[in-house]
Amino acid sequence: MAAQKQLSFVASQAPNAQVALSELVAEYGNVPVEDAEIIVALGGDGFMLETLHGTQHLPAPVYGMNRGTVGFLMNSFSTENLANRLDASEEEIIHPLHMKAVCVDGTIHNGLAINEVSLLRAGPQAAKLSIHVDGRTRMDELVCDGALLSTPAGSTAYNYSAHGPIIPIGSDVLALTAVAAFRPRRWRGALLPTSARVRFEVEDSAKRPVNADADGVSVKNVASVDVWSAPEIEHRILFDPGHGLEERLIREQFA
Repeated sequence: MAAQKQLSFVASQAPNAQVALSELVAEYGNVPVEDAEIIVALGGDGFMLETLHGTQHLPAPVYGMNRGTVGFLMNSFSTENLANRLDASEEEIIHPLHMKAVCVDGTIHNGLAINEVSLLRAGPQAAKLSIHVDGRTRMDELVCDGALLSTPAGSTAYNYSAHGPIIPIGSDVLALTAVAAFRPRRWRGALLPTSARVRFEVEDSAKRPVNADADGVSVKNVASVDVWSAPEIEHRILFDPGHGLEERLIREQFA
């Protein structure tokens, strides 16, 4: 029988997540997240991202159980044999992206994104962006609804919906993807090394305002956005055997 670890259960406000929280706490107990050996997150992918950001300063890994809709970062839900599942779980380590957004008024906003940093038009006019990689201009003008830079872990999320590539979890690669590109109309984006620093500059922001977002940190009316990988930050996620991110990313490509 697996030894009982110090567990901290956290849950979204969804009714079924709150019910699950009560059931699991009654059966396995609960400790503060600061004292936990494993943090168990109950909810959907959005809540999992929130939990990872909120506990990144702690050593405990996070094991998610799906009480939301998609649950790409989550394991299936069950109140039974949790200690055995946790003992058998496999760990994935992912690194987020830094975002530094400078607004038209000069204010600076910073954020971290586990999935992607995205820029989206904020009005009826298409956005006009220039793209610079490691200080070199790679695209003078991209007319589009937006653009994003995605991690491998986030490549099946918004990136995939925007027709970006799915990236294997072990790849040292980021996906740069346009959202509804108008000019160049058939530009399909680019794959960049994780060491790359990407800068988006917004052209004609008064007429064509653009907002930026990093996992819920939303910034309005940006003039420029710098994005780069944060290898110094590690998010530890636990998955049931055979259901880790690598397998999920492969499976998604054959769905």
